[in-house]
Formats: sequence, C-alpha cells, structure tokens
Amino acid sequence: MRAIASTDIGSVVQGAAALLWLPQAALLAMAVQGLAAGQGMAAVAWPACGILLLGLLRAGCEAWGARRTFAHARAQLTALRAQTIAALAGGSPMDRARAPSGQAASVLAEQAEALVPYLVRYQPARWRVMVVPIFILCAVAAFSWVAALVLLFAAPLIPIFMAIVGWRAKAASEAQMVEMGGMNAFLLDRLRGLATLRSLHAVDATAQRLGDAAQSLRRRTMAVLRIAFLSSAVLELFSALGVAMVAVYVGFHLLGSLGFGAWGRQLSLGEGLFVLLLAPAFFEPLRELSAVWHDRAAGEAALQALDRLQRETLRLPGANASLTRAATGSASAGSAPAIAVQGLHFSWPGEPSEVFDGYELRIAPGEHVALTGPSGAGKTVLLSLLAGLVPASRGDISIGGVPLTDHTVAALRQRMAWMGQAPHVFAGSVETNVVLGRTGIDTPQVAAAMRFASLDEVAQAHPGVALGEGGQGLSGGEAVRLALARIAVHPHADLLLVDEPTAHLDTETASRVADALMTLAQGKTLVVATHDPVLAARMDRVVNLGAETLEKAA
Repeated sequence: MRAIASTDIGSVVQGAAALLWLPQAALLAMAVQGLAAGQGMAAVAWPACGILLLGLLRAGCEAWGARRTFAHARAQLTALRAQTIAALAGGSPMDRARAPSGQAASVLAEQAEALVPYLVRYQPARWRVMVVPIFILCAVAAFSWVAALVLLFAAPLIPIFMAIVGWRAKAASEAQMVEMGGMNAFLLDRLRGLATLRSLHAVDATAQRLGDAAQSLRRRTMAVLRIAFLSSAVLELFSALGVAMVAVYVGFHLLGSLGFGAWGRQLSLGEGLFVLLLAPAFFEPLRELSAVWHDRAAGEAALQALDRLQRETLRLPGANASLTRAATGSASAGSAPAIAVQGLHFSWPGEPSEVFDGYELRIAPGEHVALTGPSGAGKTVLLSLLAGLVPASRGDISIGGVPLTDHTVAALRQRMAWMGQAPHVFAGSVETNVVLGRTGIDTPQVAAAMRFASLDEVAQAHPGVALGEGGQGLSGGEAVRLALARIAVHPHADLLLVDEPTAHLDTETASRVADALMTLAQGKTLVVATHDPVLAARMDRVVNLGAETLEKAA
C-alpha cells in the first residue's frame, strides 16, 4: 500500500491541545477542594480564570490544527491523484488489462475522497491515542497506583477487540469499493452503447442488471456500517467498565473502606476528583479513534485501489523520460528517418504464442511501406512497437539510427505522427481536438490543416465548434479527416505511422483520404497497415506479414 507522509504538525498541535485538559482538571479539583475547606469564592476565582484561558488556548490549538491537517490532507490527495493520473497517461492504450474508464473515474473521483477523512480524522486520532493516554496514566499513577492499574488493564482490551473488528471492516470496505467501481464501469459502458441496446431491445434487461448491482452495493454498504457500529459498541463497553471501576475505587477510598492504593496515604477530595476527571479523558482518544475507525478502513481501501490502478497499468516505455533532444539525436529530425528492426520478439502477456519470433525489417529514409496480411497477422502490433506503445519481449528497434529505449522513446515520439484505425474525438472544440495539447500551434495553423484535410467545407468542423465525446457531430469519414488534420499540424513529424486509414470508408472518401495521406508523406517515412489493395499499390514497397516477407516495387 502506498505510504502516507508522516504525522503533520497539525496533528501534533491537536494532540497537545488534548493534553491541556490535565491542568484544567487540576484547577477544577483545586477549586472544589477549596470550597470543601470553606474558603468560599476566593478558592474559585483564579482557578476559573485559569480554566477559561486554558479552554480558549485549547480551542484555538484545535481549530488551527484542524485547518492545518485539512490543508495537508488535500495536498496529499492531490499529489496521489496526480501520480495515478500520470501512471494512467503513461499507460499503453494497447494494454488489454487496462482498467475500464468508469472504474478508473470512480477510483479517482469518488473512492479517493475517502482519504480526506482518513488523514484529517483518523491519523490525528491515532496520534492522540499513542500520546495522550500515556500522560494521563502517569498523572493518575502519581496519586493512585490502583486507579492506574485499572486504566492500564482496561485500555489494551479495547484495541485488541477493535483490531479484530477492524480486519473485517477493512475487508468489507474493500469489497464495497470494488462493487462500486464495477457498477460505475458497467454503467458507463452501457451508456456508451445505449443506441445498440435500444436496437437490440435490451434496455429492460440492462436496467434489471443495473438494479441488481445497485442492490448488491447497498448490501455491502450496510455491512460496512454494521461493522462500524459494532466497533463503537466495543469501545463504549470497555471504557464504561474502566471508568466505573475507577469511580468505585475512589469512592470507597474516600469513604475509608479501601485504604490501600494511594502510595501509603489517604487521597484528599481534590486528589480523588482529579483522578475521576482524568479517567474519562483517558478513554476519550480511544473513543475518537472508534468514531473514525470506518474512515481508516475506507481510507486504506482507497489507497489500495489507487495503488492497484497504478500497478495494473502497463507503462509505456520511457513514460518518465526527459525530452532531451541532444541526447537522443532528435535534433536531426529534418530528414526522414530510417527504421531498422532486428530479432524482434513479442507476445501478449499470458499468451504462449508469439506474434513476432525473430522478425527482421529494414525501411529506408523516406520510404513508403504498406504492411498487409490477414487480420491478426500483427500489423497493428508492429506499428505499436515502432511507436513504443507496447514493449518488445526481445530484439532491437532503431529509428533514424537512435535505438528505441526507455530513455529515447519520449524524444523519438516528437518526430512521429500516429493515426489509428478509429481516431478518438474528445469532448471539446474542433481546434482542441486537432492541437491535442501541443504547444506552438495557433489558430491559423489549425485552419490550414483543416483546409488540407477538406474539413473547411464541413459546417460542424469549424475550429470553434464543440464536439461531443466520441465524435458526436462528425461522420466516420470526417473523423478520419480530423485525424489527418492532426498529422498535418504536427510541426516535427517526419515518420508517419498509419493504421487502416481507409477502412469502413466509401470509395470516394477513401480516395480523398489516400490522396491527402500521400501528400503529407512526401519527404517523410510512411508505414501504413492496410487491407486496401489500392492504397497498398501506391506505396514503394509492400510487406506481407501473413507469409514470408514479400517486397514489391511500386
């Protein structure tokens, strides 16, 4: 489980504020002793002022400590979310074990919020449990070793039984969060395919299944709450017994029935009252810990969910590599790069058969190559390997004479342009979808790229028009042309990796896309995976991955 930073200064201040009850209790007992001795209001005046001042100091320390702890907790949560998002962003879209979008969103948005009460309430409560009872026990032991023994023997029973309950609470919280993430993933998936569900008349069946998932989540949530209430009952039982036993001893001792336990002397009324006042305060940190025990279970389950989300993400090669151009040789990206593949081995995790077994390929600078072959031959996989989207099991890949490694892939991607089979369109403006966060690209450049892709004639594809998630508002052919505009606006791309650009397009649109692609590829290295014989015939060479390597002159 991911480590949480050490105790914040705010928790220390809150713990110190709790210790201020010791002098307050001493002043209160002193005032009662003075009243019993017949000193009147004179015995109450200055202890009352001291209690008031200490109370104000305690309230101020608790308020400042709570604010400080909350700010610290939000900062830690922000950092953990940033690390998880970075891991997801550095993950491969080719990862078959990639977490569903709904589950990832649930972990980051909903489940991660459980860390705030865990850090704000549970962590300070745990710190007070470790410190405050020790000081109170020492203060009580100074007056009565019997009362101290009662507290000492009652205290360990509480964490022992709470730990037993807590193990079950943690398991229940983890099961609840898994159920919640699964239901969110299911809901998002069905919302995306709502049109298909309607066409198949499966809306009612889907609603029934979603209702069953909601009922299962309700049962798991109630199980967590039952365990949380049980932990509180355990604490209240043992703390009540401890306080009662101390009260019984002090009462009989003051009456003279029990003359032992006070270091060979008789406790005064003030001393006995001081011990009685400290007995409930001894269990108060444990009571606070019990109240936030569920926050601990939920917080640790959230931490494990974030860690699991990061561990299960297949990291792209060089996800954290620096973009040092000089070190990678990408400063010479003005000329089209050559590609060399030597002894390439690759297999999907968990599958015994290899997609590539010692594969060899050479592509000259500026050459246009078509990868053909039946579905499953490895065309998309080879493009992904060249782009560093999946790591090779063994073998070497070099681009422009630079080996593709963890340290070089980030810079090598600066000279690559990728166009997948189904270009994804994000919710946002057309210009945002073309730029994709790259710097140094202004609106005139975007407009020129869209004119090149013949999108300027499409009313819903102007730079300022907003698009829905998944390309709502654009047809399939227009989405492909949007992907061409993304390549056209790339200032440094001299290696084009294109996957099935004309698939599922009509003849006219496919021809226009192929013409634009060939225009873009002039003076650049182009590797295109395709089943289209017309597009393959326009390449310099055809490589058939379904059989022995076949080369064909253009």
